Amino acid sequence: MENDRDFIIRRAVPDDAEALIAYLNTIGGESDNLTFGKDGFPIGAEQERTFLENAAKDTKELILVAVRDGEIIADGTVSRGTRRFAHRAELGISVLKREWGKGVGAALMRELIAGAEANGVEILNLEVRTDNLRAIRLYERFGFKTAGISPAYMKIGTEYADVRFMYLDLRKE
Repeated sequence: MENDRDFIIRRAVPDDAEALIAYLNTIGGESDNLTFGKDGFPIGAEQERTFLENAAKDTKELILVAVRDGEIIADGTVSRGTRRFAHRAELGISVLKREWGKGVGAALMRELIAGAEANGVEILNLEVRTDNLRAIRLYERFGFKTAGISPAYMKIGTEYADVRFMYLDLRKE
């Protein structure tokens, strides 16, 4: 896909399953911006392998990884809706904390948006904590707009976090 700087971005393959689960468990412990914490990703390597095998055959799922020297340093997904929501897709992205601010997220966003457009997605949706300003700035740079805010959308321990719903309209006028 894209060779930017010293990492590559490519589709995730079933052989990535174990490394992807380890990556997700690592990033879950690096911030409270995700829906899960350290070692809290809800599936194991075999389930992930099956998911990646199925996703490779399905245009409703795009799963990309950014890899440097064989290590997954970021991942991103575009998951398309079904039936009356088939024109929409949910976008998710995560980057290892040590890679923040190095252009990895922006490179991955470019590939995810291009992949969504190539698959006929008209609207991309995402959810982001309102205090995750770094991510919000990234999304806004790519044209995402705020649709609304939901208070106390996430609860981590005894703390609540508000979430901003954002969207990118890919329809051509």
